[in-house]
Amino acid sequence: MLERRLMSKLFVLLVVFAAACGLYGDNHNTHKEERELKIETVGDFKTTKPDISIANLKSLLKPLRKAQIEKEAEGWMNILQNNIKQISTSEIADAPPEELSKLHEQRTNIIDRLSTVLQELKQKGGEAEEYEKYISAVSKANVDVSDVNGTSKMLMSWLKSPNGGIRWGIRIGSFIAVLIAFYILAAFLGGIVRRAAQMNKKASELLRNFFVNMVKKIVVVIGWVVALSTLGLNVAPLIAGIGAVGFIVGFALQGTLNNFAAGIMILLHRPYDIGDVVNTAGVSGVVESMSLNTTTIKSFDNQIVVVPNGSIWGDVITNVTGSDIRRVDMVFGISYDSDISKAQEILLSLVKSHSLVLDTPEPNIQVHELADSSVNLICRPWVKTGDYWTVYWNLMRTVKEEFDKAGISIPFPQTDVHLYSELKKNKNESSRPNAQMQGKRENSTDMDEEQ
Repeated sequence: MLERRLMSKLFVLLVVFAAACGLYGDNHNTHKEERELKIETVGDFKTTKPDISIANLKSLLKPLRKAQIEKEAEGWMNILQNNIKQISTSEIADAPPEELSKLHEQRTNIIDRLSTVLQELKQKGGEAEEYEKYISAVSKANVDVSDVNGTSKMLMSWLKSPNGGIRWGIRIGSFIAVLIAFYILAAFLGGIVRRAAQMNKKASELLRNFFVNMVKKIVVVIGWVVALSTLGLNVAPLIAGIGAVGFIVGFALQGTLNNFAAGIMILLHRPYDIGDVVNTAGVSGVVESMSLNTTTIKSFDNQIVVVPNGSIWGDVITNVTGSDIRRVDMVFGISYDSDISKAQEILLSLVKSHSLVLDTPEPNIQVHELADSSVNLICRPWVKTGDYWTVYWNLMRTVKEEFDKAGISIPFPQTDVHLYSELKKNKNESSRPNAQMQGKRENSTDMDEEQ
C-alpha cells in the first residue's frame, strides 16, 4: 500500500513538472505579451517583430491566407539574413564572445519564429523547402577549436542564455520527465487491465497478456511522441510517416495479418485452450502452445505441428476434450442364432460393474441394426473424458471373453454364392433342335395322309 502511494505521488509530481517545464519553455519572458495581443507592423509585414512571442505569432498567422503568409515568411527571411550578416561581420572583426553569443541567441529566436511561419505556410498549401534549406545552412555553428578561451566563453554564454543552454536544458528535462511519466502510466494502466482481465475466468492467459502488452505499448508510443514534441520537433510528419509505413507493411504482410486477426478471434471465442485435444485443419493432437499467428499441436505419434491460425479459424474445430464427460460408442455384432436378450444382459452387467463408467447419464444398450452377417448391438456408456480410451479398450476385451463363455458367437462377414451348372444348361440347349426336327417330321406325315 505504501509503495502504491509513493508511486502515485511520484507520477503526479512528474506530470506537474513536465507541464511546468513546457509552459516555462514556451512562455519564458513573454508573459507580458500574452496578456495583451497586439498586431506589430514592420513595414508591410504584420508579424515581423523579433521579440514577438510564438503564441502571439501563431494567433496572428491563423487568419492569413497563403499569399499573405508568404510575405510574412519573406520578411522574417530578411531579418534572418541581416542577423547572419552581423554575425559574419563580428566574426571577421574578432568581436568579443559575449557579442557573438548575443547575436547567436538572436539568430535562434528568429529561426524559431520563421519556422513557425513556415509551418503555417505548409499547412495552407505553400512551399517552404527553399526557406528550410537556408535555415539549415545558416544555423550551423562555426567554432574555432584553436581559440580555447574564446570558445569556452562562447559556450558558457550559450549555456547561460535563455534561448540557448537554458532552453535546451528545460526541453531535455521535459523530455525525460514525460518519458518517465508515461512509462509509469503504462505500468499503472497495464496493472488495471490485468486485474480486469483476471475477473473474467473464461479469458485465457494468452489473451490477458495480449491486452496488457497492447495497452502498455500504445501508452509508451504516445509517450515518445509527446516527449519528442517537447524537444521542439514537429511530430506531424513522423506520425504521417508511421502511418504510411504501416500501410505498406500491412499490404505486404496480408497473410500474416490474416493469421493475426484469426489469432485474436481464437483468443476471444476460445474454441480450445492449451492442453486440449483437437481435430482441425487436418491435424489431430494436443495443443502445446498458442500465439497470435500460429498454434503448435503435438500429434499422437509425438510430432510437433505448427498450424497457422488462419487455417484453423477457417476450418471446422473439434475440441475432443472440451467437455468433462464423453460417451463411448461401441458396436458388437452377434450371430442371428444367438440370444439377443442374453447378449444385452451381459453388456449391461459389464458396463454397470466397470469402475470408470458413470451412473448418470445411464448407458444405452439397444439392438441397432440387422446387418448382412450379424445382429448389431450398440453399447454407449458415459465416462470422464480422460477415461475414454481406458474404458473403450477394457470393454472390448471383456465383452469378447464373456460372449465366448456364454456361447454367443460373433460371426465373420458371410456371403452366399449360388453356382448354376453349365453342363445342364448345355444339355437343355442341345435338346431343343431335336425336338423341333421331330415336330417337323410329324407335320409332314400328317400332310401326306390328307393328300
